[in-house]
Amino acid sequence: MKNRRNFIKTLGIGAAASAFSGTATSLSAKSYSRVIGANDRLHIAIIGLGRRYEFYAPGIANKDNNVELSYLCDVMQSRRERGAARFEKLLDYKPALENDIRKVLANDKVDAIINSTPDHWHTPGACLAMQAGKHVYLEKPCSHNPAEVALLVASHKKHDKFVQMGNQYRTTPHFQEIIKEIHGGLIGTTYKAIAFYTNSRGEVPVAVKAPVPEGLDWNLFQGPAPRAEYTHPVWDYNWHWYGWTYGTGELGNNAIHELDVARWAMQLECPELVEVDANKQHFLKDGWTMYDTVDATFKFSNKKTIRWDGKSRNGYATYGTSRGTLIYGSEGVVNVCPEGYKVFDCAGKLLREKAREDKVDDGTSRHLANFFNTIRGNAQLASPIEIGAVSNLLINYANIAYRTGKALCIDPATGLTADADALKLWGREYEPGWEPKVWA
Repeated sequence: MKNRRNFIKTLGIGAAASAFSGTATSLSAKSYSRVIGANDRLHIAIIGLGRRYEFYAPGIANKDNNVELSYLCDVMQSRRERGAARFEKLLDYKPALENDIRKVLANDKVDAIINSTPDHWHTPGACLAMQAGKHVYLEKPCSHNPAEVALLVASHKKHDKFVQMGNQYRTTPHFQEIIKEIHGGLIGTTYKAIAFYTNSRGEVPVAVKAPVPEGLDWNLFQGPAPRAEYTHPVWDYNWHWYGWTYGTGELGNNAIHELDVARWAMQLECPELVEVDANKQHFLKDGWTMYDTVDATFKFSNKKTIRWDGKSRNGYATYGTSRGTLIYGSEGVVNVCPEGYKVFDCAGKLLREKAREDKVDDGTSRHLANFFNTIRGNAQLASPIEIGAVSNLLINYANIAYRTGKALCIDPATGLTADADALKLWGREYEPGWEPKVWA
């Protein structure tokens, strides 16, 4: 497969490794020449109006960001109407409503998009946007599989557009503060991290063939995915759990946040071994078709380890909170989560703690502001795609290990594997004519 052969060339993990451990990368001269003026209004579009669009509203409405919401785009009419009603309360103008991302991208006035579509649309949508000259705020996971990670990074390099991944912890002050201290030796030499997530998701219906819901453009929902008959209720969030065509499981849905924190704190790049113990443990006869419980271990060449403990349908908070990251060092432990952080010594004594100060939203407003300011040349991206891509590979690797049923060996210098079974899952099949392209 061409994408696999070109992976090292397009992603360049080994060559760019030194850039991945920081919180930002510098702008190229070419990028500087293309930034928008500091006082110019940015015209943006939201693509995908599911659960995330509410988190974008405060940042878009904030006059300090000086943005105009030109489009609300979704393949479901009711969502477009719902989004319009929401923003009507915040804005003194009405954004245009559209169901086809391609029509939005054809408008030269649009400077940037927020891509909040289902996972199978993330890389193809971002590539289309960059080819059309748009900057991209790309929700996690940035890619469905490792081959798409390579395509996404290559497209970014080709078109020289800013791409910010939606892992908002990177711009959250208490995360930035404590990780800077960890890098400064707060807990000595780090050697292990446990990233975790618990939720009490309930039973989901068994998907059955049904008429396409009124107002849904099922063809556009599928987009780059091979065409299939509609099954209900796949389109509305449950695509996360109904197989691999559209989603990436809970690893892509949530693990990527905490795994990114672990990698950031420990200054790690690609692992050399990924082992996964995962299964469906709850509501065994419902429509959920993949794991709902995951224990994944990522082993790195410097004898450091990251472990993921994910429980989608068991809400017991093993570590005291519903999600977070424990970082172990030779001289102490840090527990950091969206609500704040705690620092312990090796005897388990609490040394200090800090609660999150800004509770306006989940950090998306600040992350968006960083994206907007970077486009204007006033900032640097907190989570440029070169950084987000490496964290995304962790969830891609773990999903492949789960699906093959065996440990996955990785060349940490390139991010590649020689495992034949894994390579069969390295990319995915596309609907003819919808393949994401870099060089268009």
